[in-house]
Amino acid sequence: MKAARVACLTNFTAVIAAACLLADCGGSGSHTNTIIPPGTNVMAISVNGGAAGNYANGVFTSVTVCIPSTTNCQTISSVLVDTGSYGLRLLSSAGGGALTLSLPTQAGPIGQCGLFVDGYTWGPVATADIQMASEKANGVPVQIIDSTFSTVPTACNNAGGGVEMDDLHSLGANGILGVGPFLQDCGSACTATGSSNPGLYYNCASAPCQVTAQPLAQQVSNPVGFFATDNNGVIVELPAVASAAASISGSLVFGIGTQTNNGLRTATVFPLDSNGFTTSFHNVSYPAFIDSGSNGLFFLDSTTTSIPVCSDNSFYCPSGNTSLSAIIVSGGARETVMFAVQNADNLFSVANVNVFPGLAAPNPGTFDWGLPFFFGRNVFTAIESRSTPGGTGPYWAF
Repeated sequence: MKAARVACLTNFTAVIAAACLLADCGGSGSHTNTIIPPGTNVMAISVNGGAAGNYANGVFTSVTVCIPSTTNCQTISSVLVDTGSYGLRLLSSAGGGALTLSLPTQAGPIGQCGLFVDGYTWGPVATADIQMASEKANGVPVQIIDSTFSTVPTACNNAGGGVEMDDLHSLGANGILGVGPFLQDCGSACTATGSSNPGLYYNCASAPCQVTAQPLAQQVSNPVGFFATDNNGVIVELPAVASAAASISGSLVFGIGTQTNNGLRTATVFPLDSNGFTTSFHNVSYPAFIDSGSNGLFFLDSTTTSIPVCSDNSFYCPSGNTSLSAIIVSGGARETVMFAVQNADNLFSVANVNVFPGLAAPNPGTFDWGLPFFFGRNVFTAIESRSTPGGTGPYWAF
């Protein structure tokens, strides 16, 4: 049975109240994707079963990491591309992951609790040079996911619901590449001392590990922001999907409006600002976000949507394809999009299939528009404080 996976990680400095809609089995609405020409800023991505072979709607790529200022490097495959989190997290070989390179860890040593919607990652903060396509980011703080590193703090375990994603079975990938709209995974909140610190970073010089203030420069960070150029955002490009498939291929493009192959074209910009990023469904507005790391459309509940849930899993199971519509609103931007939900039991009954355009599940009071939204669209994620032709980030556009 395929698992529901939600890979959004909260940035405590600016909690995202985002909005979006979803594609009707491969993308509906006024904006369809344009095939982006190859370039030095384009990296191949693929939706497939991942390193474990059974990941539903996971989009993966390969990332090369190096010991800083050396040519001692390792390329890690099956790294999940996640526009809903921030920073590179690599599963150590202790958990069945691919990372065997001994990256230097931050003095302390410093451990991190990476909180996601469906669990947490735990392990030391290290430093790496990161290569993707022809782009390079030097001296980037990354997390090594390693259950053998010290003892997981009780507060971390409790905040993550006791679900530690520290091995290949639970993570489903060799790592997570967080390329969301913020630079750090926590921001100024984690630089504070005392009770206002949310407790993501720990000094593990002695047991038990203690919550510590972590400067911005030492927080796990979006590596795209460290590029010399093409550092203001990313574009995820995936083809339209008409029905369940074994795999599909696409591109992760670095930069927005920095080269001839990454312009906004006709995309509508939806800013992430104090006005909120919302989705209106049946004339009620809900907070939402766009997240390639979530493997389905996670929205509302059966009472609100009138869609039944499967008897044997947590996904929606309508009797047939269910067509819906939603209105995305952010700032002065507004757009109606049609989308559809399919029966998850029927989708999962087909062998050797990992791409599901109508996969959806309940998420009371919220819209998490996951990977199916990306099918058939170019989805832009602009990084905070960075200038683009569509304005200064953060924003999403499509």
